[in-house]
Amino acid sequence: MTNIEEALARLARQEQFLDVVSSAEATARFHRHLELRPLGGEQVALSQALGRVLATTVVAAVDVPGFDRASVDGFAVRASDTSGASEQAPKLLQLNREVLTPGNEPQQPVVAGVATLIATGGMVPRGADAIVMVEHTEARTRDGRTAIEIRRPAAAGQFIAFAGSDLARGETVLRAGQILTSREIGMLAAVGCAEVEVTRKPRVAIISTGDEIVAPGRKIRPGAVYDSNAAILSAAVEEAGGIAKQLGIGSDDELVLSRLVDEGLASCDIVLMSGGTSKGAGDLCFRTVATFKDPGIVVHGVALKPGKPVCLAVTSGKPVVVLPGFPTSAIFTFHEFVAPVIRAFAGLPPEEIERVAATMPLRVASERGRTEFMMVSLARRGDGTLAAYPIPKGSGSVTSFSQADGFITVAPQVESVAAGAAVEVQLIGKHRLADLVIIGSHCVGLDVIAGRLQSTGVSVKLLNVGSMGGLAAAKRGECDIAPVHLMDPATGEYNRPFLTPELALVPGYRRLQGIVFRTGDPRFAGRSVEEAIAAALGDADCVMVNRNAGSGTRILTDRALAGAKPPGYWSQPKSHNAVAVAVAQNRADWGVAIETVARQYDLGFIPMQDEHYDFVVPSARLERPPVRQFRALLDDEEIRAALRELKFGI
Repeated sequence: MTNIEEALARLARQEQFLDVVSSAEATARFHRHLELRPLGGEQVALSQALGRVLATTVVAAVDVPGFDRASVDGFAVRASDTSGASEQAPKLLQLNREVLTPGNEPQQPVVAGVATLIATGGMVPRGADAIVMVEHTEARTRDGRTAIEIRRPAAAGQFIAFAGSDLARGETVLRAGQILTSREIGMLAAVGCAEVEVTRKPRVAIISTGDEIVAPGRKIRPGAVYDSNAAILSAAVEEAGGIAKQLGIGSDDELVLSRLVDEGLASCDIVLMSGGTSKGAGDLCFRTVATFKDPGIVVHGVALKPGKPVCLAVTSGKPVVVLPGFPTSAIFTFHEFVAPVIRAFAGLPPEEIERVAATMPLRVASERGRTEFMMVSLARRGDGTLAAYPIPKGSGSVTSFSQADGFITVAPQVESVAAGAAVEVQLIGKHRLADLVIIGSHCVGLDVIAGRLQSTGVSVKLLNVGSMGGLAAAKRGECDIAPVHLMDPATGEYNRPFLTPELALVPGYRRLQGIVFRTGDPRFAGRSVEEAIAAALGDADCVMVNRNAGSGTRILTDRALAGAKPPGYWSQPKSHNAVAVAVAQNRADWGVAIETVARQYDLGFIPMQDEHYDFVVPSARLERPPVRQFRALLDDEEIRAALRELKFGI
């Protein structure tokens, strides 16, 4: 056996072991070795205390207010001097020769028959027990001196905030554990606190791993991916109440990874790694963490989807967690296992969970034996109930978590969720349904229109499920607008033949569909559509990339192929871009896409047919204000110019 064969055999054995346990068991094992309590306090300036957790109870050392204070503009009087006062029989009081404004201490007492002019916040003088509003008085001059007529009687204590009436010396101002908002910070300032002791935020080291990871801003190479996990996890750490410290990208080298982990343990309270948690040949994070024995690894593998290969360890009382490398798996397992620990260390209560009832609009399969977190996007039905659309982008998707409104939990023994099934959706973050829900075929031209709507304050949700999926959603009343480009194979007419009486068609724009290929390929360059397809079908090594069933492009492609199924036919991505990328990267030789995308990837293009990209709207929603705004934008000259710039026909 050659050295290469020996190395391959060794790697193929995958000596790492996944001992898969339930989520509850994993949490119990993890928490058993952690002290889930605040890490201690630190003094911060009051100006830096917003959102922090108070570490110690604060007791007032002063009275608030610290003196009897006028709460209106008027006159400080003795209430007995105003008894019986009325418009017909006012009481006349002489004025002291001072004006009491805030911050000035009174010099003259209020005696019988005398009043003192006082402003809101002024200190009530000796002898006064009430304030008369200036609106209830009239000034008079007698013997060269100013007097006032009191036209309403005053009750003792009227319009006076007495010393300590807000907070009294020795009274508890705030209790330990309270989260400091602007209201609490105002209370602390009122009792003279310039600094406050708050719970120290846990510091979390973040290490991305893998030779394929490239830092954002650097040039990407084939097979590499940008490091989105560090950014996602750093933000999630901050949201959970911690401080993120990015230690950079660790290559697939045990010494490098060990050094980074040691650095994280020395400077932080928690160490997070992402990538290298499964049984793959290049995974080294497990080996790095496996060196700890106090207790070291407590869980390696949880019966979750996404997130099965998560690795939970503890050393010297500090959590060391290896999250899966795929972004969705990483963020799900972070929220499941790491966020609660950060919140406990930060003195924060468990995160409040909000759930809503919804219905699954279509059947979705699940993997038996694992609890599955299935991300969904919510849409309001015509009857006011919610539809939960699954987001089928997979754990490798960067965008799926951000596009989800929440997720449903599918039990391990369930193999599928039926269409029409009632489900409970656990919401992610602050929830607000979009003003306009668009479900159907995606287009960059649609992005232009949606962007304009968003800039005017109309929130837009775009769910890209293809033309047939959008048409079905419109029929069920689950969307406001369904973008479609469906050709009737029998007549060649677009979209209108697919309408029902409950649906209206809003004309959109035209997109030129055609064959895309690498420039210079003699099988396609300079040929007609018929010649190009004939050349492709005549070459067994010519691989196509198709589109998903139900898409308008697939209907057009099948019509052109006339029943033929060349190599690559069953490769069925769901977007024009995916087709173009496959051709550009030489994984396929040809496919069908729109001209706009072909230009973006510098591909050759053979025009096939102008397709109609239109908008199906449930008739009951035609006059909804956001729908009317959308329709108006189709005639907006700036929008039309932008669409022409993208080579769409208007």
